[in-house]
Amino acid sequence: MTAQPHLIVTRPQPQADAWVARLQALGLAAGALPLLGIDAPADAAPVHAAWQAIVRGQDAAGRPLAVVMFVSPSAVQRFFAQRPVGLAWPADVLAAAPGQGTRDALAQAGVPALALCSPPAEGGRFDSEALWAVLHARCHWPGHAALVVRGEDGRNWLAEALRQQGAAVHFVEAYRRTAPVPTTAQQALLAQALARPAAFCWLFSSSEAVGQLPTLAPGADWSAAQALATHPRIAAAAQALGMPPVPVIEPMPEAVAAWLGARSAHGPSIQSRRT
Repeated sequence: MTAQPHLIVTRPQPQADAWVARLQALGLAAGALPLLGIDAPADAAPVHAAWQAIVRGQDAAGRPLAVVMFVSPSAVQRFFAQRPVGLAWPADVLAAAPGQGTRDALAQAGVPALALCSPPAEGGRFDSEALWAVLHARCHWPGHAALVVRGEDGRNWLAEALRQQGAAVHFVEAYRRTAPVPTTAQQALLAQALARPAAFCWLFSSSEAVGQLPTLAPGADWSAAQALATHPRIAAAAQALGMPPVPVIEPMPEAVAAWLGARSAHGPSIQSRRT
């Protein structure tokens, strides 16, 4: 039997604390060490304009608004924090999410189930490509508009797919990513993970978050670190940092628990079935 490591949740707050609570409820040891901060957008006007477009059901050029795609739970939380009082999500405007966490955030924000669109949980893939596989048939795209709610930048794959189908795509900056500012407790957690890498396991959900580690721990040796990632691109970023091969799992606490349980039963060589 292999001892289960202490899990380090690197998601932004408040997602990090929510994940820690869910992991602990599953009987796992976990702590939060956010590797990205989330701040208000530099200019709130685009968010306000986007809400007006949702209310009208049209973009500024009069094109019917077919979908609003949210890239992350942070995008949902920041966007809905500026929702006009009394506004209900229109039933004929899709709210699209690449993963279950973002879909759950939309549901909690009050988006009706019939307006939600996301990859199926059993598909095991949660990214723009998987979302497009279920989204493209939901609308006749030529002449329609789409909003992409995100941070100050991000992947443009889905936007290009929509444009190729004839949709007008508008980006909405709902938040800004900032460098992490660890608390004293989080600095201690980092020091412990560096000193005893076999006793800890990093949970990565963002390539940009992985990229913060060289700044937080200059010159650190990551060759003995353990990690799990929610996408192959994120796993590749961790391995580029010097970590051993990083398994890819679904972005759910239950998937983390299942992977650790299988590893405990079969030994540390077990690998994710996802590629």
